[in-house]
Amino acid sequence: MRLQISETKNAASFYVVKSIYENGKHSSKVVEKLGTRADLEKKLNGKDPVEWAQEYVNELNKQEKENKREVFVKYSPAKIIAKGKQKLFNGGYLFLQKIYHELGIDKICKIISDKYRFSFDLNCILSMLLYGRIIFPSSKLSTYEQSKTFIEQPGFKLHDIYRALDVVGNEMDFIQSEIYKNSLKVSKRNTGALYYDCTNFFFEIEQEDGLRQFAHSKENRPNPVVGMGMFMDGDGIPLAFSIDKGNTNEQVTLKPLEKKILSDFELSQFIVCTDAGLSSAANRKFNDKEDRAFITTQSVKKLKAHLKQWALDAGGWHLPGEVKVFNITMLDTNKDFNKTYYKERWIKEDGLEQKLIVSFSLKYQDYQRKIRDGQITRAQKVIDSNPTKLKKVNQNDYKRFIAKTSITPDGEVADKELYRIDADLISKEAAYDGFYAVCTNLEDDTSSIIDINRKRWEIEECFRIMKSEFKARPAFLNKDNRIEAHFATCFMALILFRFLEKRVGEGHTYPDIIDTLREMNFYKIEGEGYVPIYTRTNLTDKLHDASGFRSDYEIVTNKQMKTICKQTKH
Repeated sequence: MRLQISETKNAASFYVVKSIYENGKHSSKVVEKLGTRADLEKKLNGKDPVEWAQEYVNELNKQEKENKREVFVKYSPAKIIAKGKQKLFNGGYLFLQKIYHELGIDKICKIISDKYRFSFDLNCILSMLLYGRIIFPSSKLSTYEQSKTFIEQPGFKLHDIYRALDVVGNEMDFIQSEIYKNSLKVSKRNTGALYYDCTNFFFEIEQEDGLRQFAHSKENRPNPVVGMGMFMDGDGIPLAFSIDKGNTNEQVTLKPLEKKILSDFELSQFIVCTDAGLSSAANRKFNDKEDRAFITTQSVKKLKAHLKQWALDAGGWHLPGEVKVFNITMLDTNKDFNKTYYKERWIKEDGLEQKLIVSFSLKYQDYQRKIRDGQITRAQKVIDSNPTKLKKVNQNDYKRFIAKTSITPDGEVADKELYRIDADLISKEAAYDGFYAVCTNLEDDTSSIIDINRKRWEIEECFRIMKSEFKARPAFLNKDNRIEAHFATCFMALILFRFLEKRVGEGHTYPDIIDTLREMNFYKIEGEGYVPIYTRTNLTDKLHDASGFRSDYEIVTNKQMKTICKQTKH
């Protein structure tokens, strides 16, 4: 800031003026009007106004350097705002940017850029796609427009995004392995147990093409889908993923991706945890050698008759750390509600020896019964309202409890179809309430095996975040490598978010964190800085503490904001 004296024929006015450089242009702004020479002479009791004014400006510069200068802004109800002047900016992305650079994704972009020698800024494009996928999930066009609301403006054009997707699709395997290697410098990765699962994503098209093929959609949509398989580490951080044709059998997707992990990630000793649908005999045998092992869920319903009888038998149950053998029909619904009982035996199937562990919990039994009771209530409502509109259902649909009778007791065709709740099916399903089984080749303590398998819900949550919060589908891309690149950005965005989530700690849901990032907006005061217009909460405090900077001052000066942006890139 400097002192400026504006002299006219009759008076001299004193101003504090600040030089501004924004968007490549230099300008000046009046910070404060100190008054005329005559006014100051009366006020200062004989002290030289110029000398006093210069001292005042020097003090303001000192306060600004120490971030202590108070900012005064004048607004006029008679002055119309400038047309096309953006005032609102999002700063929530800064917390993601911190992790993005810690993971060295900017350096990965540079390696790829040097390889292809293209002119666009891959790092700028990819970072904006990742931040946008978390904060403003939408189409590539909308993401490009939304990125203009970030404090740091994008330095690319819309067509550059699609060119960048081609490159990301081609370099998908390299990007994954490099992010993993870089992540080891950020945090110790829990790779003792790796969790694998699959899902699919639909496209709003009518014809199948390339990766997009007709298959059973997880959302029961009649559109073509692509399949996605993903490994997650023991802390819930995504590790690797692959994209396959939508009609590919999910069981055959595990080995190719696991082989990439073995070669590209230099991992060799781990336990692979999957659900029953993904655990073919071939997959189990693949992980029954060298330093690998498997834990997979096992449907009690699908066990062989003698094993099912053993699993459902009321006797022979144990509690970890106790010698006593329990009968589950004798359990106390209050005292034993939160306890998990188990029984185990070794079996040999398809030439593979495995330990079958069956657990039972009154809490899980109660949960399953409540779910089914709710489904029965819905089924009865359909019967009472309009049962003729019933369509084919899957094995988990509530409509499975509706039975239809089309003949009379005499065996003749009935004039009217009758609908009722299938009591026999309810009784059959209830027999399995509370039971849960896994198979493994591990000889470890049963309680530790159960604990490892218990974390499998987190990979299901990863897919849920992609679909609900990140809005990864439907995708509107045609070329296969761009489709792969789209899901690569969703995968990388999930890595950023999961790291941030872990740093924030427990007590906050993932929608809470995402909504908070989305709402962390700033009002820009020309020439001065950014005023936070979000509500400071315990969560915003945790975000700042985890990231090593603060943006929740009454005003963040331009200098402070530049420092923050710089800090998030180191």
